[in-house]
Formats: sequence, C-alpha cells, structure tokens
Amino acid sequence: MPYVKPDAIVDSMIQAGTNKGKLGAKDLLIRGGLSGALLGVATTLALTGTAQTGAAIVGALIFPVGFVMIVLLGLELVTGNFAVVPLGVLERKITMTNLWWNWSWVFLGNLLGSLLYAMLFAKTLTSTAPLVKSLMTISEVKTLGYAKLGFDGLASAFVKGILCNWMVTLGVVMSFTSQSTIGKIAAMWLPILTFFAQGFEHSVVNMFVIPAGMIVGAPVSFSDWWLWNQIPVTLGNIFGGFVFTGLALYLTHKRA
Repeated sequence: MPYVKPDAIVDSMIQAGTNKGKLGAKDLLIRGGLSGALLGVATTLALTGTAQTGAAIVGALIFPVGFVMIVLLGLELVTGNFAVVPLGVLERKITMTNLWWNWSWVFLGNLLGSLLYAMLFAKTLTSTAPLVKSLMTISEVKTLGYAKLGFDGLASAFVKGILCNWMVTLGVVMSFTSQSTIGKIAAMWLPILTFFAQGFEHSVVNMFVIPAGMIVGAPVSFSDWWLWNQIPVTLGNIFGGFVFTGLALYLTHKRA
C-alpha cells in the first residue's frame, strides 16, 4: 500500500478542491444527492448495529462504510468540501464564486438525498420497530435538548460541529495517503469512526436523522431543526473543516 507523503497530499487536496469548484450544477446535485442518501444508509446501519448488540461502539465501527462509498465513487459531500475547495481559492485556481457555487449546490443535493432516504426508510418501519424510538430520541436530543440550554446549547452544537468536521475532513485527506483501494479504506475508516463514536455533530447526517425522527413522530418542528441544530452545526463544520484540516495542512505542508 504505497504511502503518499504530506506535501504530495496537499497538492492532491488543492487539485481536488479546484476540480470540485469547476463542476456544474447537474453533477453537484446528483453526486450530492447520492452522498446524502448513502450517509443516511450508513446511519441506519449504525443504529441497527447498536440496537442489535446494545453497544454504541458497534455502530461507530460500521458507520464509515457510507463515507468510504462516497469517496471511492467520487461523490460530493459538502462537509469534505469545506476543507478542500477553499484551497483552490487560496491558490487562485478558482474564485470565491466557484466556492459558493460548489457549497450551495452540494448542500442542496445532500439535503435532498437525505430527505429522500428518510422518507423511504420511514416506510419500512412499523410503529413498534426498535429504530423508531431511536430516531425519535436522537431527533429530540439534537434539537430540543439544545433548545433547553439556550445559548449554551447553540454553543455546544457549534463546537461539536467543529470537532466532527475536523475528523471528517481528515477522512477525506487520509484517502490521499495511499495509492491502493484497501489502503484508502483503512486510512479513511479511522477518523470517521472517531467522530461518530463520540457523538459529534455532522450536518449531513443530521439532514437525515432529524427529519427521519420527525417523520416517525418526534415532536420537533422545522424551526427547531434548523435553529438549534442545522445552522450552528453547519457553521461549526465549516470552521472545523477549513481551519483545522484544510488551512492547517496547507500552511505547514504546501510546497514552495
């Protein structure tokens, strides 16, 4: 499994960000939609594993399958793009307009794909299915739980978003560390397992799990979802992905 050195990894990050910034709306929507749905599938897989074993760590161990599929298929996940697309701007290979174009269309694609899977998956559940309670509980904790804390809840969601996407974007970067498929999978698995096991906040996972909980009966409103989770978590994901992964590695490993 040939190892790729950090300076070459940063070159790959810059090229990836540049290429993503130049994609058209159709590709961004389709690839973003597939990514949102696949992360939803991975989430329900993780919840199923946890329900069957009673051990949350089992869910964390198997959740990365969705991320692996997304990266290996060259799909678009907005949280990963928060780290790499800005590097294309820093290198003046794309513009800020390209960046906002990419982030906006991929965010929309991720949202639509997540909602589609949420609606489809809800149709597979009976009222007594174990995952119904899990989805409702998670949906409430991720919204009403923060609302009870007021500003501290918003701050917690934001910081959990930072910590989450620090790990998720490392998953993207780690895929560049190997030239073999097996090596890429192994490298990506580590940071994704790390974020999921600690309950950090991922904006695209939440695009599935919160509305899925709402569909099956959680007393969560649209405003609860966006005000107390989706907005602060997305902002945290942007900060964590760009500052702690994209910018940090760019500043220390960028070739002169």
